[in-house]
Amino acid sequence: MAELEADVDPAEAGFDAARLSRIDAHFDRYVDNGRLPGWLAVVSRHGRIVHVGSGGQRDVEAGLPVETDTLWRIFSMTKPITSVAAMMLAEEGLLELDDPISRWLPEFASPAVYVKGSALKPLTEPAVAPIRVWHLLTHTAGLTYGFHHGHPVDAIYRAAGFEWGTPPGLDLAACCEQWASLPLLFQPGSEWNYSVATDVLGRVVEVVSGLPLDEFFATRIFSPLSMTDTGFVASSSSRLAALYVPDPSSGRAVRNDAFGRLGTARPACLSGGGGLVSSAADYWRFTEMLLRGGSLDDVRLLSPRTVSLMASNHLPGHVDLETFGRPLFAEMPFDGFGFGLGFSVLEDPVKARTLSSAGEFAWGGAASTAFWVDPDEDLTVGFYTQLLPSSAYRLRPQLRQLVYQALVD
Repeated sequence: MAELEADVDPAEAGFDAARLSRIDAHFDRYVDNGRLPGWLAVVSRHGRIVHVGSGGQRDVEAGLPVETDTLWRIFSMTKPITSVAAMMLAEEGLLELDDPISRWLPEFASPAVYVKGSALKPLTEPAVAPIRVWHLLTHTAGLTYGFHHGHPVDAIYRAAGFEWGTPPGLDLAACCEQWASLPLLFQPGSEWNYSVATDVLGRVVEVVSGLPLDEFFATRIFSPLSMTDTGFVASSSSRLAALYVPDPSSGRAVRNDAFGRLGTARPACLSGGGGLVSSAADYWRFTEMLLRGGSLDDVRLLSPRTVSLMASNHLPGHVDLETFGRPLFAEMPFDGFGFGLGFSVLEDPVKARTLSSAGEFAWGGAASTAFWVDPDEDLTVGFYTQLLPSSAYRLRPQLRQLVYQALVD
């Protein structure tokens, strides 16, 4: 279990300590008025932890406080880890970004694309080009999520049992066979839509490597990076934060144990799109590896060129998600943000109305967790909490504002 504590004076890292304390005061207000059960934030610069703030309870009903070693369900913050896994295989020459995924998943050999009609009677046409590895990494494959509620194909996913999870008993291979049988929203590569693409990518990792996804993660990423508290099952049930949702009338956080089962036992479907539990210390090591160009503490997972490619905007013409994406739920804003190979990428800070730097890459999770890496400022930030969904409050832009207003060098 890695230690998590500030190890440098804020002034030495270019921060004003009094201004950093505004982070704690701000999020403690969310705890005080019942909107957040608990929270933890980590700010790091030049490889040193500048600030660790926390407040509230990891389990309100049990009276257990948030601690630095609390375990969090990180949901879609799993996606960058799966993307790194795929790019590790690419670096070994075992796959290429332009490879059709049907090379390993033959069920995707002849996808059908929705044209018009209802969820019950959709009219489809054949895909004019294959789904490629690149499409999975960039969410441009035409896949979707059932919880979007924005398109007839979303309803088809829900009818097949895919809304906020997967049908009981189906493993990742079986889920991919089901997804391959459903229509695509659009021709591969023609739009961006947040989706199960990273879950499918996880299956590609399994087939290419010959390892179950949890074993690949453990042996190739977590163990080398000393991420001892990250996996599909919580390393300690007593340290695992409970999950909550806002009460529609009061806005106060109410416990939700239906989702809270995630992370308590090995799931049938190893979700590379959202299944991991982690600690703030572990995920800090992952983000530091990315900031350092794929290497941390003499352990190299990726080359600097690969990380640079992943953190580049891959949307055509460097447009943002608002231009190329569908205005549906995702884990980050659309204005001013493009998308790379597993992360959002900040293209235009003015359009995004943020103090962050162009080139920042980031993502978040459904329970309002978030991270970002700012290469220009040599900065990583992580935020951990337990409130579903992440769209409940504007926690992420608030955190950005609070971090950058404290950066004074």
